[in-house]
Amino acid sequence: MTTSLPPALIFIVGAALIALLPSFRLRQGLTILLPLLGGLNLWAIADGPGFAVTLFDYRLELVRADRLGFLFGILFHIAAFLASIFALHVRDRWQQVGAYLYAGGALGAVFAGDLIPLFIFWEVMAVASVSLIWARRSPRATAAGLRYLVVQIVSGLFLLAGALVHIEQTGSAAFGYLGLGTLATTLIFIAFGIKCAFPLVHSWLIDAYPEATPTGTVFLSAFTTKVAVYCLARAFPGTEALIYIGTAMTVFPIFYAVIENDLRRVLAYSMINQIGFMVVGIGIGTELALNGAVSHAFNDVIFKGLLMMSMGAVLFQTGKINGSELGGLYKTMPATTGLCIVGAASISAFPLFSGFVSKSMVMASAAEEGYWIVWLLLLFASAGVFHHAGIKIPYFAFFAHDSGIRTREPPLNMLVAMSLAAALCIFIGSYPAILYSLLPFEVGYVPYGASHVIAQVQLLLFAALAFAWLNLSGRYQPELRGLNLDVDWLYRRLGLALATQAARGADAVTAAFEALAARGARTLCDGLYRHHGPDGLLARAWSTGQAVLWVLVLLGACLIVYYL
Repeated sequence: MTTSLPPALIFIVGAALIALLPSFRLRQGLTILLPLLGGLNLWAIADGPGFAVTLFDYRLELVRADRLGFLFGILFHIAAFLASIFALHVRDRWQQVGAYLYAGGALGAVFAGDLIPLFIFWEVMAVASVSLIWARRSPRATAAGLRYLVVQIVSGLFLLAGALVHIEQTGSAAFGYLGLGTLATTLIFIAFGIKCAFPLVHSWLIDAYPEATPTGTVFLSAFTTKVAVYCLARAFPGTEALIYIGTAMTVFPIFYAVIENDLRRVLAYSMINQIGFMVVGIGIGTELALNGAVSHAFNDVIFKGLLMMSMGAVLFQTGKINGSELGGLYKTMPATTGLCIVGAASISAFPLFSGFVSKSMVMASAAEEGYWIVWLLLLFASAGVFHHAGIKIPYFAFFAHDSGIRTREPPLNMLVAMSLAAALCIFIGSYPAILYSLLPFEVGYVPYGASHVIAQVQLLLFAALAFAWLNLSGRYQPELRGLNLDVDWLYRRLGLALATQAARGADAVTAAFEALAARGARTLCDGLYRHHGPDGLLARAWSTGQAVLWVLVLLGACLIVYYL
């Protein structure tokens, strides 16, 4: 029987070794070796039994080997490998340790068979990932990282509360299908929704990811939201509310992305858009829809990682990331330009690129199940993502107005990582059967039907023509310096203003109370002084007659009380 280790353990122990190794070269080698060793261990997990420990009266399953977990396990090892190559030049030990703890937490959550280890790894991800934001060491990154950490911890608290209530109600800590309907499952659903960037709780992603380091953003784009997608697919498949939540996620980011100047923020909005397709598929809950959701998660990590890498390379080489400050970089960064275009074609679902073979499964399932309005909105969202991620990102970074910036290609390790990701995008798009063979259910879907190919090419063609016409006619929104208002304005601006006013009001009330208390204390002291001071009634020396009189008065009072 094949033996294996928990995948998380390899990365967590590796992070500890990275923290201890004094040599930068040794750390470099270890960051590449760990995902490879983890991959070998993963095949052993696929062929072997699970891994469990006993805690008090519960048997906790740390490794559950099934097709869904195995697919995400493969994905996260690929993502860690590509991101490690991209970050090979980074000497910051803080980032390296945080990245591998983060990857270990994601793998631990994916393979957790019980709610208790899921919560533990959920929090490991939260604490480790914030280091990739703080590692940029700027005031904006520090503030964004703190807000990010608060949101992630709140998500963990919801998960913990839901898990404890669920265990109390059912006597089981198993993490499987839960479904909505109880307080416990609602709390867990909220926890997953926060990390999945549901509408109205999505702004942490837009706020924090663009403030991370050029390499840190690549790691961040791979794990947190995809773990949440996995958890939804595990616990809430077929939950109809997810169909409408996911549809909203595909649509609203388009309007923000079109007017956003920071190109990494554009990709952050695009990430929410793509997660929306996955959430819709999970909500529909059929075999085709679930296959589409998880396959699109697989592809999204790779092509979104490629786009994040290309923008990270631009930021690394130029120090700029706003579309209004870039342009003309194709002259000195032709390789990066070409690789970015591959990522743009993949996210836009061009035929022969990876997004084409997965996104269409979700849309086909929506049509098959009669969700025609949802299907139309998904079609609109597909055109929108081509507009803002497929065209806007490469156009304004590399082809728009000549910014006058003359730089060179990024380091070789960055180009290698981007090239591998681009090769995967093309390979999966051209030979989808390999990815389909890893999906949870048997796939009978044929992506390269004539009608599907023609319809998608038409959609992309008309979207491109619309962009060209708007741009040439001067009607397209120019890239301007500015700050777009999102939901986080409610707590970062309005909430802060209200809290400031409340604090001022509390200070005024406190000052008034202190003044009243001081006035009362002075009155009391004056009264005591009048009666107990040197000339006060109770402080004066009394004559014997007066003393006898008061004794008789007190004695009479006591007798009256006694007889009554």
